[in-house]
Amino acid sequence: MALLRSGSSVLLVVDLQERLMPAITGGAAVLENTALLVRAAVRLGVDVRATEQNPRGLGPTVAEIAELLPRPAQPKTTFAAGIEPGPGTVVVAGCEAHVCVLQTALGLRERGREVAVVADAAGSRVESNRDRALERLRAHGVDVVTAEMVVFEWLHDSDHPAFREVLELIR
Repeated sequence: MALLRSGSSVLLVVDLQERLMPAITGGAAVLENTALLVRAAVRLGVDVRATEQNPRGLGPTVAEIAELLPRPAQPKTTFAAGIEPGPGTVVVAGCEAHVCVLQTALGLRERGREVAVVADAAGSRVESNRDRALERLRAHGVDVVTAEMVVFEWLHDSDHPAFREVLELIR
């Protein structure tokens, strides 16, 4: 996989929901890093999609993320996100890393898509489940990255017109 580019990426936010997030190890950091990704994506023109797993049971997307999304999250009952994001590399953030994130990323890979999972924006209730998921994803050709890696690759150049604005999101 080459460097991520804002013009050929899609950000997919998976299942960051009200009743799930309090149980996620490091959930505050997952939300903070996802918020950074969504803000940067919107500013840089990257398509953003989101899902909610069984929202009747797990509630809606947490407000701090939902208010940043350019469109409402799509409800689902399957563990893999049942949407086919637009063209380009699919950058995935969300929960739980070993269930919905993993099945979404592997399903996309099966369909020939390039996928990058954002490690510091992906969480599970149990840290070892998250760690094993990231190992398995790497073994199947999924790039494992961090939120800052994604943002700086999307920017590509400190001469980018949005560089200072996006840099402020990181500080």
